[in-house]
Amino acid sequence: MLVVGFPTGSFQANCFVLAPQPGGPCVVVDPGEGAQQPLEELLRHHRLEPVAVLLTHGHFDHICAVTPVCDGNDIPAWIHPEDRVLLSDPLRALAADAREFLGGLFGGRVVLREPREVRALADGTSLELAGLILTVDHTPGHTAGSVTFRSITDEGQRLLVSGDTLFAGSIGRTDLPGGDHQQMLASLRDKILVLDDDTTVLPGHGLSTTIGRERASNPFLYGLATPGRRRGL
Repeated sequence: MLVVGFPTGSFQANCFVLAPQPGGPCVVVDPGEGAQQPLEELLRHHRLEPVAVLLTHGHFDHICAVTPVCDGNDIPAWIHPEDRVLLSDPLRALAADAREFLGGLFGGRVVLREPREVRALADGTSLELAGLILTVDHTPGHTAGSVTFRSITDEGQRLLVSGDTLFAGSIGRTDLPGGDHQQMLASLRDKILVLDDDTTVLPGHGLSTTIGRERASNPFLYGLATPGRRRGL
C-alpha cells in the first residue's frame, strides 16, 4: 500500500493519501486548510486519481479543502452524520477564541459549503474504495461524529487512521463544542486499545506511532485497557 501524508494549514493537520500502489486510484483523508495545491502535486507525482475523500471528523482544520477537492474531481465526501453540519458551518464546533483566530485568518468570515455529493459513514462498515478495504469505527469524544479507519496491507501490515482520537503521546481534546470526555475514554478503550500492538497509527496531527507504543507510554491511556481484549483488523 502507498501511504503519503503532509501537514496542512495553521493547525498542521495531517492530510493522507492511500492507494494500493502508484499509478492508479486512491482515497484522500482530511484535506484541510491549504491542502488543495500540495495534494494536486502529490497526485501528479504518484500518478494517482482520487475516487473519494474520507473525513475523520468535521473540524475546520481537517475539512477546509474538501469541497474543491471533491467537486474538482467529481468524487464524494464521506463523513459521519453527527458531523455533517460542520461541512457548511464549521465554526459551531469551535470555542470563542478559535472562532476569533479563524476570523482573523479569513478576513472576519469563514464561509464553506458542502461538496455536491456527501455520503454517510456508519460504525463497523467496510468501504471498498480504490482497491482498498477500510473499516469504519465511530469513535466519539473529540467530536460527536469522529471516526477512525482501519486497513491492512497485502503484506499484513495493520494501519489505523486515527484522526484526532489518538496522537503520539496524547489524545484529542474534548473541551470544544460537541466533545465529551467520557465518550472519548470509551472510544479509546473499546475501539482503539483492542487493536494489535503492531498497528501503525496515522494521527490527525504529528508523527505516526503504533498501538503498542501508545499502550506502553501514553499517559492518557493508563488504566483504560481491558486485560485480555484484542481484536485484529
